Amino acid sequence: MRVGRQDVGVDELGWGEVRAGLGRLGLGDGSAVIVHSSLRSFGRVEGGAEAVCRALVEVCGTVLVPAGTWDLTGISPPPGLVRPLNAFEPCESWDEFDEQVSRAQGFADDLPIDRWLGTIPETLRQKYPHHRSTHPLFSYVAVGAEAERLIGAQQLGWPLGPIDELAELDGTVLLVGVDHTSNTAIHLAEQRLGRSRFHRYAAAGGGAWMELPNIPGESHRFEDLEPVLRPHTRETLIGASRVRAIGVRKVLEATQDLIQANPRALLCDDDPTCRCAAAYEQRLRAVTA
Repeated sequence: MRVGRQDVGVDELGWGEVRAGLGRLGLGDGSAVIVHSSLRSFGRVEGGAEAVCRALVEVCGTVLVPAGTWDLTGISPPPGLVRPLNAFEPCESWDEFDEQVSRAQGFADDLPIDRWLGTIPETLRQKYPHHRSTHPLFSYVAVGAEAERLIGAQQLGWPLGPIDELAELDGTVLLVGVDHTSNTAIHLAEQRLGRSRFHRYAAAGGGAWMELPNIPGESHRFEDLEPVLRPHTRETLIGASRVRAIGVRKVLEATQDLIQANPRALLCDDDPTCRCAAAYEQRLRAVTA
């Protein structure tokens, strides 16, 4: 449901307008949110990403953001390591693999967040005291009252643990100028049903490397979930940005219902080499196991 809009000139948008928009969504100091965001979606913001982060932290009790470092730490599998339904080709030679390991970085708390996750998460990491998980590919940053609890829920074998814990807190997915293809809670629902569980690989420093299970897959068609979630969505405009708030539990419930009815739901079906094809087969195996 739409809960109002803020019509302001793009040159006028500041942290106060962002804060007011978050308030229109019913967010407050008791709210725990995972934020997927596009700074560009606002238009021009006075103070940029720092102003948006200030509004998020001042309004919400706890703010969780993805903080992955895949671009710096990720590598391909070594030659010959092929796991069933893993949709990831190994290096063709040990020279190629050794070169990737030597070029990649081991995870460190001060590594920058991947740029494709947006400017807002990296700004939150730089500007606010925070907790950060240590997953080499799929870390999170959290600020606020429940930050330590959310970050502590992640394990190397269960990278989506913070979203599990956010659901326990009756938390909220906040989509800021992005659609459900950015919504990682959908991946958690998939994995609970045995789908979209992949092994991926990261440098560990000093020439070492590691294999990491339960890395999620593609999200090409996650926006197909939008009509189902629309009745449970609070929405407003902040500047030019469409901002939506949906309960994590509702996202999980709706996704699980769709996949249980159709194991191919939310997956693309036109590329047999895509991770979506492997995820579909994983689901079929989980059903028949």
